[in-house]
Amino acid sequence: MEINQSNAINYICGDERLIDEIKELWEGLNEHHKRKSPYFKDHYTNFSFETRKSDFLRKAKSGALRVELAIHKEAQKGIGYCVSSLDEENTGEVESIFISEDFRGLGIGEELMKRAFKWMDQAGAVKKVVTVASGNENAFGFYKKFGFYPRKVLLEQVKTEDGR
Repeated sequence: MEINQSNAINYICGDERLIDEIKELWEGLNEHHKRKSPYFKDHYTNFSFETRKSDFLRKAKSGALRVELAIHKEAQKGIGYCVSSLDEENTGEVESIFISEDFRGLGIGEELMKRAFKWMDQAGAVKKVVTVASGNENAFGFYKKFGFYPRKVLLEQVKTEDGR
C-alpha cells in the first residue's frame, strides 16, 4: 500500500484488501444509479455491497485488482474511490468510480483515473474499458476527457409481470 498526499487529500492505493474501505462510498454510487436508472431500479435496490465485493474478489483471483481511495485529511474520511482491474487478456477496466457529491469538481475523479491508468499501463494493459450504467450518460463527458467513447450498447431485457 502506498500513500500520496495532495493539499487536502490523501490518496491511498492497494489491492483487494482495501475493498471494505469503499463500502460506504460504493453504497452512495449504488444509490446514485438507483435514482438515475430508467429501467433497472429493482436491480440497484437488491444489489448489495457483498455481491459487488464478491465480484471484485473473483476478478482479483483471475487477474489483478487495484483500489484507489481519496481521503479528506481534515475529516479523515473517504470521499472518493476508483476500483480498476486487469484481466488475463490484458484488458484494463475501470470497474467502479465514485466521488462524494460535496467533493465533485475538484479534480479528485481525474486524479483517481490518472492513477488507475498509470497502474494499467505499467501492468501491460493493451486496451482499457469502462461501463456506464443506463441513466448515467451525463458521465460520458467525464470519460471523454480520457479518450473513452461509446462503442456499443448492451440491451438487457426487463422482466415484466407476465414473466417476459
